[in-house]
Amino acid sequence: MSLILDKEHPVHSLLKSEGVRLHSEKEHSAEWMSPLSIGLVNLMPKKVETETQLARLLGSSPFPVQLELIRLDGHKVKTTSSAYFERFYQPFGSVRHRNFDGLIITGAPVEHMSFEDVSYWSELCGLMTWAKTNVLATMGICWGAMALAYYHHGIPKYELSEKAFGCYRHHKLSKSSPYLYGLSDDIVVPVSRWTEIRQRDIDGNPNLKTLLVGATGGPAIVEDATNGSLLIFNHLEYDWDTLKEEYERDTRAGTAIKAPTNYFPLDNPNLTPANTWRSNAQLLFWNWMGEMVRRKPVFNHWQAGVLQRAI
Repeated sequence: MSLILDKEHPVHSLLKSEGVRLHSEKEHSAEWMSPLSIGLVNLMPKKVETETQLARLLGSSPFPVQLELIRLDGHKVKTTSSAYFERFYQPFGSVRHRNFDGLIITGAPVEHMSFEDVSYWSELCGLMTWAKTNVLATMGICWGAMALAYYHHGIPKYELSEKAFGCYRHHKLSKSSPYLYGLSDDIVVPVSRWTEIRQRDIDGNPNLKTLLVGATGGPAIVEDATNGSLLIFNHLEYDWDTLKEEYERDTRAGTAIKAPTNYFPLDNPNLTPANTWRSNAQLLFWNWMGEMVRRKPVFNHWQAGVLQRAI
């Protein structure tokens, strides 16, 4: 299908070169299906890189998507210019009167802080409350998933003695979940975090269901059906070189960190790693968007049949 994205956005030309169909809103008007409106609250330091990763997964799906970037007023960053925010991001206050099909809340470099000490926590709480009634499906990634679990269910995060960092094997706990349809039973998932959510806390909450779990990293994907949320505690959206860049960044900064586990060939940082998770990441995002389609009250049976054949 296609992705509706501002032609001036830095992501546009890169995705187009990769074969992703990109349209303006006007060009898309001739398509047979109205696009899924998906808001992105990007809290990661490298804005364009994260936008590229997520837009690639959304834009390669069988569904047309209109991606809208949303900012929180309290989210101040040093790595992105205010002009960039003004040009491509809408403040949450300007969209809170609207409904969205999907919402993604990314990770953030604030893991060592308590949730309440994060400068934009109050505004993020307002957004998460708003999403319960104005968004069909919400996805949290890494810290964003932890924030959703904490805000809605009081699930705490725990500090790790060292960073969980590398590519770890995970297996399905719920093979019948529509979110995991088509994914391999055993998959590799990139992990990069200083905190964790513990399985016993998830198991103790009847509203939460673990779908994917790692042998060493605990719960990886959790469904929160009561709030229409999918909580992804790791980084299936990462590119092949994202962990490499994070490792080199931390090494330059003098941070005591080991090379990412099971990532570099022969555990040699001088060798080029491969992306072994992309196909599973694409299926997960496609399934997530498929759930939006099934929840849309105005979606008719004819369109559903066409999409089923397309998938």
